[in-house]
Amino acid sequence: MQGKDLLSVSDLSSDDIQSLIKSAVDMKNKRLTLLCGNTMALVFEKSSLRTRVSFELAMRQLGGDCIYLSPGEVGLGKREPVSDVARVLSRYVGLIVARTYSHRTLDIMASYASIPVINALSDLEHPCQALADLLTIYEKKGQLSGTALAFIGDGNNVSQSLMLAAALTGINFRIASPRGYEVKEDILYQAQAYSLDSGSEIVCTHEPRQAVTGADIIYTDVWTSMGQEDEAELRREVFSEYQVNAEMIALANKDALIMHPLPAHRGEEVTENIIESERSVVFDQAENRLHIQKALLAMMLGESKMFLTNHG
Repeated sequence: MQGKDLLSVSDLSSDDIQSLIKSAVDMKNKRLTLLCGNTMALVFEKSSLRTRVSFELAMRQLGGDCIYLSPGEVGLGKREPVSDVARVLSRYVGLIVARTYSHRTLDIMASYASIPVINALSDLEHPCQALADLLTIYEKKGQLSGTALAFIGDGNNVSQSLMLAAALTGINFRIASPRGYEVKEDILYQAQAYSLDSGSEIVCTHEPRQAVTGADIIYTDVWTSMGQEDEAELRREVFSEYQVNAEMIALANKDALIMHPLPAHRGEEVTENIIESERSVVFDQAENRLHIQKALLAMMLGESKMFLTNHG
């Protein structure tokens, strides 16, 4: 991954993911200066809590520096063409982390930048969240392969990245979405192709109870993402049978985990008592954004092998 972009989970191999998880586990509770002299630019079109704080802290805890560029300061594609922003930043910093509305913006930025670009969220994928989720599952379950994960809700950026990550690592992935809100067909086909090598099962259904039955993990996300606010009322009606509640989790394994990338709309996609239950690991997921991104930055800037040799 050194010097390459991470726009999609598909930019990673199964070995890359395993190396990232091992490195993240090793890096926890350690202060290192692997990236001293490196500077990262955060270019955000969308507001953020976890993504901004975790990336900024990850870089600083590894000894590097970080510059945050808000929507008003850059105006991607409005005040200045994306291609120009990419080429200018390439003269100043060593890596760009971009959070955009359109995945097309990331594609343009990566094609013009001479430095690595990381997708910190687009309308198509959220690879860094998926990697943090895998780290959390590994820590809680002790393995990835053979674990059964049920995603209940929208076929959105989070579910699409998680599906690809599951298929690469042997997790059995089931997603239940209403008709018209399924994952994109090309991503489904790609996940199915990966599953031929990993042995994972990829199942798409419209029946949430079918998906959660016997699951080790129940995962949900907001029904209405940023930029879809005008659809909120319609989506609440369409997704009303997809709420993760006590009745639904009773169908899962007794030790099933509850996962959510946050922020959560309590009382919509998940009930308050479930997300605040002992089964919930949502704040472990949030913390693991920091650790997996430290491993990712080290890998992409060429320092992970040195870390694993000296500290693994």
